[in-house]
Amino acid sequence: MDIIAPAGSVERLHSAVKAGANEVYMGLKGFGARRNAQNFTLSEYKEAIDYAHERGVKVLLTLNTLMMDKEIEALYLNIKALYEHGLDAVIVQDLGLFKFIKDNFPSLEIHGSTQMTVGNHIEANYLKELGFSRVVLPRELTFEEIKKVRENTDIELEIFVSGALCISYSGNCYMSSYIGGRSGNRGMCAQPCRKCYKTSEGEKGYLLSPKDQFLGMEEIQKLKEIGIDSIKLEGRMKDPNYVFETVAYYKDLIEGINREEKSSHLFNRGYGKGYFYGDRNNIINKYYPASIGKEIGEVLRGEVILKENIVLGDGITYLDGNYEKLLGTYINKIDKRGESIKEAFKGDRVILPKIPKEAKFVFRSFAKELNDEIENKMKKFDGKMGITMEFYGYMGTEPRIIIEGYNNFKEKVVVEIEGDWLIEPAQRKSIEEKDIKEKLEELGETTFVSLKTKVNISEGIFMPISKIKNLRRDGISLFKEKLIESYRRSDSSYDIVREEFEEIIPKKIEISAIVRNKNQKDILLKKGIDKIYFHGMDVAREENINKIDLNNPLGTNLYSILENKNSQVTVNWNLNIGNRYAFKLLENIEKIHRIILSPEISFKRLEEIGETKIEKAILAYGKPRGMYVEIPLFEKSEEKIENEQGDIFTVIKNEFDNTEILIDKPLNILKDKKKLEKLGISEMVLEFTNETPEEIEILLDTLGEYRNYNYEKGVY
Repeated sequence: MDIIAPAGSVERLHSAVKAGANEVYMGLKGFGARRNAQNFTLSEYKEAIDYAHERGVKVLLTLNTLMMDKEIEALYLNIKALYEHGLDAVIVQDLGLFKFIKDNFPSLEIHGSTQMTVGNHIEANYLKELGFSRVVLPRELTFEEIKKVRENTDIELEIFVSGALCISYSGNCYMSSYIGGRSGNRGMCAQPCRKCYKTSEGEKGYLLSPKDQFLGMEEIQKLKEIGIDSIKLEGRMKDPNYVFETVAYYKDLIEGINREEKSSHLFNRGYGKGYFYGDRNNIINKYYPASIGKEIGEVLRGEVILKENIVLGDGITYLDGNYEKLLGTYINKIDKRGESIKEAFKGDRVILPKIPKEAKFVFRSFAKELNDEIENKMKKFDGKMGITMEFYGYMGTEPRIIIEGYNNFKEKVVVEIEGDWLIEPAQRKSIEEKDIKEKLEELGETTFVSLKTKVNISEGIFMPISKIKNLRRDGISLFKEKLIESYRRSDSSYDIVREEFEEIIPKKIEISAIVRNKNQKDILLKKGIDKIYFHGMDVAREENINKIDLNNPLGTNLYSILENKNSQVTVNWNLNIGNRYAFKLLENIEKIHRIILSPEISFKRLEEIGETKIEKAILAYGKPRGMYVEIPLFEKSEEKIENEQGDIFTVIKNEFDNTEILIDKPLNILKDKKKLEKLGISEMVLEFTNETPEEIEILLDTLGEYRNYNYEKGVY
């Protein structure tokens, strides 16, 4: 089971590789789901590829965002440069981008990101048919669901095991987009889930902020036993020391070494097992949204009762009873019963510097000993690639070494090098096999380790040790050169395979609606709207696929589209379709008649898509859904929450016991009907959630207040 580690910068890349990661995922500047991470320029990326390949580590390019047509085509030269340099794989969210890469770089491995919300084996098998080689399953799946997916598909499966959780299904969060035009689906999330909210009853806290996930020995062994191919660690923006320690921890677990985790001492905003065991009550940490360290003690009458060992140089934060930060400082003095000491231990009562009067909790924000230990390891450790060596040394011939290894494409790399001297008989003591083997395996200063060394020599010969070492050094240098060269590709073309723009043909629009109940349907029928869809389940988790209504012509996930019993299916907006490449790919599913475009698309981008074989629909009215959350966040079926800026959100518990968070001010472009007809739209869709029949009637009679959100300005 491979470890996939984050590399948001050169330092994090080195940390991940030195700790033993098998693969690293990295972004290019300006692209990927963490555009605010440092990421790499093109030249830096090439250097990073060589650095990783020299150590037998794969590099995965993160392009897991939604793309415009022009952006997809503009990516070509960057992908081409990295492909030819030896890039191992690309991680994508956008089906259109997938099609473009597959058409232009057919031998490049493509992984489906967690933002695709592929939560069952039917969808996983469909991605395999398309040409994906791996799918990253949603973090919301339980172990039993993961196991069932594994039993019913042979596509590679990757599972998140540690790091941040999105409270919304990743790929189905639009909160940041609707509030400020910063799209999480385009790598610019403003993290509204980490903000403070209050309810209608005055409860205040970080009500949407989840704990980080951290799986341990038991969970890793379960995943290993069922045949999961890789485990993924989150943290492209976390400290390099955190990356090193977390990779090293999971490497030990995979190898059967059970030890205490130390990552929580380096970054900590509360940890849990996520959804692994189906525990829906231990996801949220409403007290604090960011890393404040690990709790090390409580303040009682001016003293700290320690829950962890401490040393001089540790960084600490004092908090009050509501977990509000009071003061951050370093421990430059520890007083125990009037004696100044350098370290103290769990259970001790000590006096620490600058304890505020209101302090109740003490958290360690910087663990000096642990950070020193990690930095010392990183100076000594390096990633190592396994090779085999065979030495030949026969009387009267030139000695030679054959070095063999495999690159990440499973191609054998072989180097044979001869010495520039003839082997002579020993005058006194002859050299032995073990002496030669020992010198050949002295590879400490290189990025290689010999998995098998074989020595074939005549008896009674002599060779200078220095010459054997020089031969080994020259052979390893040549092998390294040939290994890096083995990744280079030259089978791509400068002629881009693209989907050509076709002029838009104006359409006559029909009005349709998505409803939640019979009362909404009845009022619509009364007002003359007879094309009515019922709201469906957004994510087809493995345990829920039997609950999905396949007679509903509205497809809200890939499963409900692929298995739909209707001859004509409309694809809902939450599948995030927004470029002509995605339209073209979905033509392969003949039953798809119309696609409701992504609500993050702008009128300008809509124009750039051009004419398509599959008809285009648009969400013309609806309370924008900011988040779709797997768990019920509140007891009540409907709750109001407010952020610190005064924005109001309605939180509803739907029929699937999931949570939907709605922006209170509706999207409404009903007055744009003529404009939309010129843009080739065939259907305007009104989506109703908690609207009453009376509210629906007023909307249809007056057309309501115009509000276009992302359609006019677009998103970042």
